[in-house]
Amino acid sequence: MTLAMNRIAEQAQRLVADFVARQAQTPADGTAAADPMSIAAPFGAAPFGAASFNSLPANLSSLDPFNLGGAFMEMTARLMADPNRLFEAQLGLWQDYMALWQRTAQRLLGEEAAPVISPAKEDKRFRDKSWDESAVFDFIKQSYLLTAKYVQTAVRGVEGLEGKTAKKLDFFTRQFVDALSPTNFPLTNPEVLRVTLETGGDNLLKGLENLLGDLERGRGQLAISMTDYSAFEVGRNIAVTPGKVVFQNDLMQLIQYAPLTETVHKTPLLIIPPWINKFYILDLKPANSLIRWLTEQGHTVFVISWVNPNEKLAAKDFEDYMADGPLAALDAIKDATGEDGVNAIGYCIGGTLLSGTLAYMAAKKDARIKSAMYLVTLTDFTDVGELSVFIDEEQLGALESRMKSRGYLDGQSMATTFNMLRSNDLIWSFVVNNYLLGKDPFPFDLLYWNSDSTRMPPAMHSFYLRNMYQKNLLVRPGGITLKGVPIDLRTIKTPTFMLSTREDHIAPWKSTYAATQLYGGPVKFVLAASGHIAGVVNPPAANKYSHFLNDALPASPDDWLAGTTQVPGSWWPVYADWLKQYAGPQVPARTPGDGKLKPIEDAPGSYVKVRVVE
Repeated sequence: MTLAMNRIAEQAQRLVADFVARQAQTPADGTAAADPMSIAAPFGAAPFGAASFNSLPANLSSLDPFNLGGAFMEMTARLMADPNRLFEAQLGLWQDYMALWQRTAQRLLGEEAAPVISPAKEDKRFRDKSWDESAVFDFIKQSYLLTAKYVQTAVRGVEGLEGKTAKKLDFFTRQFVDALSPTNFPLTNPEVLRVTLETGGDNLLKGLENLLGDLERGRGQLAISMTDYSAFEVGRNIAVTPGKVVFQNDLMQLIQYAPLTETVHKTPLLIIPPWINKFYILDLKPANSLIRWLTEQGHTVFVISWVNPNEKLAAKDFEDYMADGPLAALDAIKDATGEDGVNAIGYCIGGTLLSGTLAYMAAKKDARIKSAMYLVTLTDFTDVGELSVFIDEEQLGALESRMKSRGYLDGQSMATTFNMLRSNDLIWSFVVNNYLLGKDPFPFDLLYWNSDSTRMPPAMHSFYLRNMYQKNLLVRPGGITLKGVPIDLRTIKTPTFMLSTREDHIAPWKSTYAATQLYGGPVKFVLAASGHIAGVVNPPAANKYSHFLNDALPASPDDWLAGTTQVPGSWWPVYADWLKQYAGPQVPARTPGDGKLKPIEDAPGSYVKVRVVE
């Protein structure tokens, strides 16, 4: 081991020297990531970018855009103000440690001893058998879990904190606790120690190479590789459902997919995906493509593929996305098919846009959308879960300043925000795999998509965060004005299908459920198992998960859930059956180019292939 470590040190020195030399030859432009397939540092490029030390802000408080210093100082003051509660918590920790020491001693003497604390069922960090079989590593594991529980319980137990401050403290305390897990350090991870002994330390050398490669890709910032990006290519082995781009403008390309049946329903189907990421999450591969499956059900499917905007589109705002997105698509679909009406699907923020568009159309007496389907969509932002920790005046101000200087929000900042919501799965697991075990990440199409980030125009993103997340104006009648029209979601009479997911950490299902009490037309609500992505992308052939049905719509989501029937498998057939009543009779299948719109290029188009270069 000593010889191996000496060899690693020598090679590491050469690797680091080579990396530093390459960095010295690369202009430090302060951007976040040279390769889009990466996860940038949590604060994006500024103020911690490559050039940050040459341009430190005059106001050093901008180095704490989350305002964590003030929040933790307030928490500490309140803890000190109630020493009895703190003493009780410390006494409880001491008693737990005494029990742990006693039971560890029993194990070392060859006796059986029940654990004082065990990892949560969903915690994948301690799956290696050594964490249970070795008394030493079992002690390390349990001591960490006990301390983590103590720290988080102490933070959550502080009284008198404002709600948003308490949630912020809880979130970032968990980030801190997760970072200090013994699985993240070579000497306290039995799997890493075992592999290091077996390979003579080659895993650590390979891990250093992976680390330096990720730093180089991130231009000095850590851009953790999540999958083998060379294994995938949009249009080659993902996003391959056949079709044509039949219309485009500055903000989107409209894709019409080729029919897979001899006849189709008369009313076309328009999908409005989120622009926070790319549409091909619904078309990863044929086996799990919702787009292909809907085409196989006999629908003429159109999908909006949003542009990956740069600084030239900085002034595009939310109403521009409405005008150049769904409204422009409706006009184009009429030219392509001759049909005035469509059925529409909105996914996540695409669904939020769909609701605003429908309210605008209701005010204009425009009934071209015959039915609306919302996938994991928030309209009432009263409780947005842990995402709320990123939405306060200090952070919005810092974000707007950053967007103004660049002309866009870099995509990696948004990606990191979402990854922090599940840091053990989407950050630390890759640190252990890539850097400590020295393994290459596994090729996984979903993680390829997750890393293929998109930029945000400042005007649109600021409008969205402030009016929806911060002020919750979308649910207020007249709270938001689009193209000069005050909108009111209560005026939407369009038949509505809502799909939410039980473990959604981005659009909590109980918050999405609030819209069932808002829309004026008939509403069907379905709850799927799993999360924001896996619960949606769940083809029937997979026979995975389940969904919950209840035709009643009580005001309380808990009351709705209590009256549900759990049904095994995918929710896709439920939507297909519901959609038939609005899809119209069968007509001969339509081929892209049959109407007034001639094909521009093959699906998936060129907009979706623009990768972020920052």
